[in-house]
Amino acid sequence: MISAGIIGGAGYTAGELIRLLINHPDVEIAFVNSSSNAGNKITDVHSGLYGETDLVFTDQLPFSEIDVLFFCTAHGDTKKFIESHEIPGKLKIIDLSTDYRIETGDHDFVYGLPELNRRKICAANHVANPGCFATCIQLGVLPLAKHLMLNSELHVNAITGSTGAGVKPSGTSHFSWRNDNISIYKPFAHQHLAEIKQSLTSLQNSFRSEINFIPVRGNFSRGIFTTTYLDCKVGLDEIKRIYEEYYDDHSFTFITDKNPDLKQVINTNKCLIHLEKHNDKLLIISMIDNLLKGASGQAVHNLNLMFNLEETVGLHLKPSAF
Repeated sequence: MISAGIIGGAGYTAGELIRLLINHPDVEIAFVNSSSNAGNKITDVHSGLYGETDLVFTDQLPFSEIDVLFFCTAHGDTKKFIESHEIPGKLKIIDLSTDYRIETGDHDFVYGLPELNRRKICAANHVANPGCFATCIQLGVLPLAKHLMLNSELHVNAITGSTGAGVKPSGTSHFSWRNDNISIYKPFAHQHLAEIKQSLTSLQNSFRSEINFIPVRGNFSRGIFTTTYLDCKVGLDEIKRIYEEYYDDHSFTFITDKNPDLKQVINTNKCLIHLEKHNDKLLIISMIDNLLKGASGQAVHNLNLMFNLEETVGLHLKPSAF
């Protein structure tokens, strides 16, 4: 069995990660660290796990007892933790924060998007899990980048559920503000743009186009629904062939001829993609569950790859669609 530890166990992504790991046939959770909840039952915070686990939060860090360490920490905190603690060199790490997603010379984290870097992830000791918006947007355009077809501006509108803002209510995430409401935030300046550009450039070195990204706060709890359009003179049949070929050996991304709806991916590790041509405009619809394919599900996918398991183990999940 693979023994896992979790740092930062009180948030939404940690709750989903615990849910996935306690049902994973090849993993056991050794500890869930949370200094603010030490001594409390996991189910006191993640009440949906009643009857599933008797685990208790701890403030201890028994690194010698685990094979893999997950960071479900706030952005900036993973780097601080690693720099201030002695972590065994052989311990595998999967970080769900933004801290190590951008490739620099001062760390060895591999960007953990399996549809882009599966071989690198399989050989990696340290993996930086992608952002939720970044995952959904990239999966919609990676096949075009591989075929050097991103030669015009990308126009992206993506609406996300309130869980994307984290578990602590804020002025723009609590119920009375979010319900029956919609708004944009960080237009053209979202922090996930850097990792998106990094990935697209790795496939298409000539990519210099603007990504005009408008993030939208939705009045629902989970999921990301993205529409991307760009100039493209290639016919729809050829574009579909390119996409189907790219994702043919990937387990969680699918091309659908029917215009999909968000509930088809909620509670799953899937990404659904729908393609349309309107004159010389290519419209790409992509959608994921922000807490699973956009966070914890993808982290478990990366764990499976890092430990040479079948990549879908523990991720056969039923969507919330009727």
